[in-house]
Amino acid sequence: MASFGAISADKLCRLLGSFQTPLIVDVRDTDDFEAHPYLIPGSFHRNYRHVDAWADEIRAASVVVVCQKGKKLSEGVAAHLRLRAISAEVLEGGMAAWAAAGMPQVPAARLNGAQGGSLWVTRSRPKIDRIACPWLIRRFVDPFARFLFVASAEVAAVAERFDAIPFDIEGVFWSHRGERCTFDTMLEEFRLETPPLLALAEIIRGADTNRLDLAPQSAGLLAASLGLSRLYSSDLQQLEQGLLLYDAYYRWARDAMDEKHDWVVRGGSNGIS
Repeated sequence: MASFGAISADKLCRLLGSFQTPLIVDVRDTDDFEAHPYLIPGSFHRNYRHVDAWADEIRAASVVVVCQKGKKLSEGVAAHLRLRAISAEVLEGGMAAWAAAGMPQVPAARLNGAQGGSLWVTRSRPKIDRIACPWLIRRFVDPFARFLFVASAEVAAVAERFDAIPFDIEGVFWSHRGERCTFDTMLEEFRLETPPLLALAEIIRGADTNRLDLAPQSAGLLAASLGLSRLYSSDLQQLEQGLLLYDAYYRWARDAMDEKHDWVVRGGSNGIS
C-alpha cells in the first residue's frame, strides 16, 4: 500500500484512460530523463526548478508528480503544488517502479509536437477512426489536445499553414497501414498496445473498415457512430459526445468483458419466479 501522499503504480495505471485521470507531471532531471526517455501515458515533462512558473498554469483538480525514484524531486514539487491548494500526490517508487512493473510507457521521441495543447487536423464529419483517435490522444497522450475538422481537400494545407498534425488521411504518418486503422497506428507508435486497447482496436477496425465480422461489438459501434453523426451537425459537439462512447467501450474492454446481463424476476407474493 502506498504511503500517505503517494499513489502506487498499479493504482495510477488503473486510472489511465478516463476523464477522471489526474494530471501527471514528470519532473525527472535531465540526466534521468535522457537515460530513460519514456513517459507515463498522458504525462508532461517539466523542470522541477521552475515549478513556481508552471504551477500557475495547472487547472486540474488533482496531480500526480513523478521523478526517478519517488523521493526528493517529486516530494518537493508536490509540496509546492499543495501551497496553491492543488491536490498533489507522488508516484511511489517513481518512474523506476513504473518501468519495473511493466506499465505502458510512451517514447518521448514520438511525442514531437504532440504535447501541451497539441493541434491536430483531419477531415470533417468524423465517424469512427476520427473520433477514436482523438479519444486516444486526449486520454493517453495529451489531455489538452485540440482538433480541427476541415474539408478533405484542405487537410494538408491547413496542417502546413497552422502547424497542425494531420491524421487519418492518405499520405501522412498518422493514417491507415494496410488493413489496419489509424487507431492501430497510434497504438503501435505510442507503444500503447495493452490488452484492453488492443481489444478496442479490433472493434474499431471492424466498424471503420466495414468488416463487422472482426468483433461482435463492431456493428454496435458503427450504429452508435452513425447515430451521433446524425444527432450533431457540429463536428466538435460530436467529438465531445463520442469521447464518452469510447470511455464506455474502453472500461468494458478493461473490466467487464466477461460480465453477462440477464433479466431475472425474483419470487414474490404473486408466486412468479
